[in-house]
Amino acid sequence: MTNSDTTRFGRADLHLHTMASDGTAPALTMLERAEEEGLDVIAITDHDRIDAALAARAAAVARKMRVQVIIGEEVSTLQGHLLALFIQERVRPLRSLRRTIAEIHEQGGIAIPAHPLFPHFLCTQEGTLRAVATDRDPACRPDAIEAFNPTIFGKYVRARVGRLAAELAIPVVGNSDAHVPSAVGRAWTSFPGTTAEELRAAILAGSTRVGGGSDHTLVESPGIFARQMARNIIGLGQDLAGQTRPIWRMGAPRRGRDLGYPGSRHRPPRLEEDAFGDEGEGVG
Repeated sequence: MTNSDTTRFGRADLHLHTMASDGTAPALTMLERAEEEGLDVIAITDHDRIDAALAARAAAVARKMRVQVIIGEEVSTLQGHLLALFIQERVRPLRSLRRTIAEIHEQGGIAIPAHPLFPHFLCTQEGTLRAVATDRDPACRPDAIEAFNPTIFGKYVRARVGRLAAELAIPVVGNSDAHVPSAVGRAWTSFPGTTAEELRAAILAGSTRVGGGSDHTLVESPGIFARQMARNIIGLGQDLAGQTRPIWRMGAPRRGRDLGYPGSRHRPPRLEEDAFGDEGEGVG
């Protein structure tokens, strides 16, 4: 029997959102759903912040969960959204895609354009992808491309993304882009191994594959969007009422919103309470 016959292939979903950005559920709920789905690795990738990802990783360790959590961020670049994985610090938004990729690499992270070629200004288009993929400086090149995203536009561009990735010899991943718990694991990345470090090695070696997935239907998509809008309206009302701290005050003490919750005065304010519940007393 060869090594390839005995290698276990893990499942990773590297694009999940919580209530810290435009998701509809707390970080802990998304984490528990990933555990139920049998995923080996996940990344919490809220828009332009990493607070909830840090809390989710701490909770997974404290609760001795099987699923491993990668610190991630969906960075808003000037040429579209970019997944930053395995990062240590928040990546600043609103810079060029090229510069942002380089900054992710500077802190040892992995850079993956999210939902590329979608007909939307927040998505990187083909000309830009070709430019960064063939950049003279290897530090400015993406490490992979999100080739499967089950959201509504995904199926219309999937074949093009796959052909482009093959032409440019860029590894591919599949992710759910989940904004609701029921979508976690809707699409995933298959990789040799089961740990976060084995996943990192697989991406860099080009041995990841789109493991599977199913598209959101036209019936599901409006419901997900409605839940997002309702959550955002509630959060906006709380912000206007002074019940939450502004999202851009990244250096201030952690509050509920940073950890994947709306952050109103009814939510626990401390990291230990929010991430761990009663089990977290005394965890610093």
